[in-house]
Amino acid sequence: MPSDAVILIVDDHKNTLYALESALAPLGYRLARATSDDEALKQILRGQVGLLLLDVRVPGAAGLDVVRYMRRLEQTQHIPVILLTGFGPDHELTSAAFGLGVADLVLKPVDPWALRTKVRYLYDTYQRLLALERELRALRAPAAAATGGKDLDHDTPEALVPPQRDLHRTAPAQDRT
Repeated sequence: MPSDAVILIVDDHKNTLYALESALAPLGYRLARATSDDEALKQILRGQVGLLLLDVRVPGAAGLDVVRYMRRLEQTQHIPVILLTGFGPDHELTSAAFGLGVADLVLKPVDPWALRTKVRYLYDTYQRLLALERELRALRAPAAAATGGKDLDHDTPEALVPPQRDLHRTAPAQDRT
């Protein structure tokens, strides 16, 4: 599925960036790099990131701070994130990461085969989700136009229930002859 979205790799070590780019190159996706949290956030906010590979410790902030910021914004809250760490297993980090909705926490050195599998699945799934959202908006557009531009709120149960008759009104008396 061709897409303009990039896989953003964030790490402050050039050798690690090169190794991750080399591992992901066979997938054929567009790759971008950043070496700090500020640089990463700028690219993320431009709206072209389809997946984020983020080192837990990048200059300026911890990787979890970047994820916390992303999850507060509607436009970035669903971007899949894979956190990378070279510090070994850490239960507090794991708990915090998954609590923020991180897709995976990968230990360095990274197994290229496993990383490619995870990246392909997460990236393609996210792109399908975006395509479905675009299709849903396109399908809702005629309904919004028919209601004079007022978009129907399909997310509430009340919007799905047709209007009911007033059941408290007294029924007319029937002729009992």
